[in-house]
Amino acid sequence: MSLYDYNYSQQISLDDPPFYGLIMAAMRKADSDNIEKLRRAWPWVWQELEQRYHAPGGVIKSDGVDDLQDRT
Repeated sequence: MSLYDYNYSQQISLDDPPFYGLIMAAMRKADSDNIEKLRRAWPWVWQELEQRYHAPGGVIKSDGVDDLQDRT
């Protein structure tokens, strides 16, 4: 890690992003060693990320959206 990483973490935290959104973002950026650690720590987040990645517009059944018009 670096001072840049630390400063960037401060910037991100000021935007007040949702925790699980940050975890999903970390999963998207992780290398093979770190993705395994993240998957073991938050398997339900990994499962949802996988489902949304493969779903049109990231919308899954549990969102309660019935057709594409409701996805905007």
